Amino acid sequence: MAGRSNNSLKLLGMFASPFALRVKLALSFKGLSYEYLEEKDLHRNKSELLLKSNPVHKKVPVLIHDGKPVCESMIIVQYLDEAFAGVGPSLLPSDPHERAIARFRAAYIDEKLFSSWMMVFRGKTDEEKAEGTRQSFAVAATLEGALRECSQGKPFFGGDSVGYVDVALGGFVAWVHAIEKLYGLKVFDAAQTPLLAAWLERFGALDAAKAVMPDIEKLVELARMTRQAQAAAAAAAQGN
Repeated sequence: MAGRSNNSLKLLGMFASPFALRVKLALSFKGLSYEYLEEKDLHRNKSELLLKSNPVHKKVPVLIHDGKPVCESMIIVQYLDEAFAGVGPSLLPSDPHERAIARFRAAYIDEKLFSSWMMVFRGKTDEEKAEGTRQSFAVAATLEGALRECSQGKPFFGGDSVGYVDVALGGFVAWVHAIEKLYGLKVFDAAQTPLLAAWLERFGALDAAKAVMPDIEKLVELARMTRQAQAAAAAAAQGN
């Protein structure tokens, strides 16, 4: 991948991971070159490099910079912003308070948006899935208010340009579209959250974002295959 870094950067990821996508986005926005290593099977056959680089969680993404691993998506984004401060745009605000608020909002996205989607994906009953849907819309409403407050009428959470919170939420952009295809669930609806709906289109249209976004149909296919496998496993368990 083309870029402006002379340092050795490797990224261990998986195409469907929204967390690995965050790191790809940060690298793309900062214009950094890197070698991408795809983990083919995170369930049954993790690479030795992944196990060695992230022995605690054994998960992607992992950034390896000059042989030294950095784990966890938003920690990696912060690391890239600090280690390559003179390369490309800064993603974190310069003001300490604004930087703290950006980190808080990124943590909220991880804790609330992702968990509500897992209820939709993995809910065993209609009630659990409905609760996941309800929580997803509640999170979207909160993010709508956050975008209104921090953007002050500008295009992104970071203002005129993409920032830390944009990257945090941007990791989920592909799955927002996939969820709509899978469940008919429009998480960022123009009628309910017009700012987020506009942000979604605006962010997805950026060249740096388009360069690393996964194929939506492949995500949909993966989700359907996973759902079928889970249903088959549940049926087999009942048979025993």
